[in-house]
Amino acid sequence: MKQLLILSGKGGTGKTTLAGAFIKLAQAKAYADVDVDAPNLHLILEQDVIPQIADYYGMDKAYIDMDICNLCGICEEHCRFNAISFVEDAFLVDYYACEGCGVCQAICPVDAAKMVPDIAGELKLFTNDAVFSTAQLKMGNGNSGMLVTEVKKTMQEAAISVPLAIIDGSPGIGCPVIASLSGVDMVLIVAEPSLSGVSDMKRIINTAEQFQAKIAVCINKYDTNVEKTDMIINMCKEINLPFVGRVPYDTEAVKAINNGQTIVDIDCIAGEAAKGIFAEVLNILNV
Repeated sequence: MKQLLILSGKGGTGKTTLAGAFIKLAQAKAYADVDVDAPNLHLILEQDVIPQIADYYGMDKAYIDMDICNLCGICEEHCRFNAISFVEDAFLVDYYACEGCGVCQAICPVDAAKMVPDIAGELKLFTNDAVFSTAQLKMGNGNSGMLVTEVKKTMQEAAISVPLAIIDGSPGIGCPVIASLSGVDMVLIVAEPSLSGVSDMKRIINTAEQFQAKIAVCINKYDTNVEKTDMIINMCKEINLPFVGRVPYDTEAVKAINNGQTIVDIDCIAGEAAKGIFAEVLNILNV
């Protein structure tokens, strides 16, 4: 299975818009949304089957067993995250403040403080004509990188013989992006022609280069800033990075997304541009 990962250095570049278009164009039999903090690929690729759902367990969280607790208060005193407080004759743990360090369990003289498994998110796997793997991290959890790895693993195990998988990544260069880069064959970076877009594109290129995958760049909404578009194209030439195309700003594309469609489901200039970029990407991937 060859894996194409679509990334952007920042949010709002149109990464998911292009990912959805590519999945439709490829008639992909395996795809994933690994933006586990805010997955949205399903909004333009509606599923007509009930998913298999599995709990994802992250770091253990503290729990104070008040049937054992002797009210000494050592746990509250030594919790550096201020996650334990005494309320109405009981020690309570703030779920969002607890970082799972285990100090309270280590120092409790009566073993009332315990570290217990915590559900950090939810894995979803849709299987019909194609395999779609995604997940949603619970608010306040910091295990996004590990959950991304599980989403990819679930997709691979459910679609072993599929030749091409398309993965919609997370914005930025943080933990979930690094986890999504592991093991992929190619990264398509969707750039935005703005000052922050150029800066963030440089950062994601530097990050992706560490994983020795093929890298290509395209620009979305290129005509909103032609000067920055030319800057990105010249930058790609200078560092010998394939530039595979540009997509114009298109109000029809906006309407399609708002209607739960991809830009290749309708007749629009953005969709035509996406088809050209897709052909270039397949050529680089040699699929």
